Amino acid sequence: MVGYARTSTVEQEAGLEAQERDLRAAGCTKLFCERVSSVAKRERLEAALEYVREGDMLVVTKPDRLARSTADLLAIVGRLEAKGVALLVLSMGGQAVDTSTPTGRLMLTMLGAVAEFERALMLERQREGIAKAKAEGAYKGRKPTARAKADQIRKLNSEGVGAAEIAKLLKIGRASVYRAFHADHKRKKETEPS
Repeated sequence: MVGYARTSTVEQEAGLEAQERDLRAAGCTKLFCERVSSVAKRERLEAALEYVREGDMLVVTKPDRLARSTADLLAIVGRLEAKGVALLVLSMGGQAVDTSTPTGRLMLTMLGAVAEFERALMLERQREGIAKAKAEGAYKGRKPTARAKADQIRKLNSEGVGAAEIAKLLKIGRASVYRAFHADHKRKKETEPS
């Protein structure tokens, strides 16, 4: 039995520890754990999927720890089945679901679809709340940290510091540094006489 645990952020440390505890209690001897958003590249999940072999069982605590959508869940189950590996989800409404049985596969598909539907509803409510707050002038959004650091980016770049090092020093993404470079270049082009 091989376990996979995931949380989206460092703040969810207790959640990751709880998953690890539950996976070990279920009999997992090998664990693959990571702190990454489900929409990002999940390297430890890929490592787990590569590691498992025929006769193994991949174990997760909940389906949302494994997949980002029903289609993603079914694709992962398909990959596992092609290798002769079953999936065990420990908590699906208080019941464990084992894809080594036809009933387990049916339940996983149905419950995965319900979970995806609930997430879509939650995101819709969130968008409606943001729209209402914007209409009332109460929504400010996230502050653009990289744009606020444009002067620092320019200064470091003029001193010969590379984009990756600038990103590390200012604690922003490298893409943000390149966007600042691009904005400067574009501004210079627009102000140059024709």
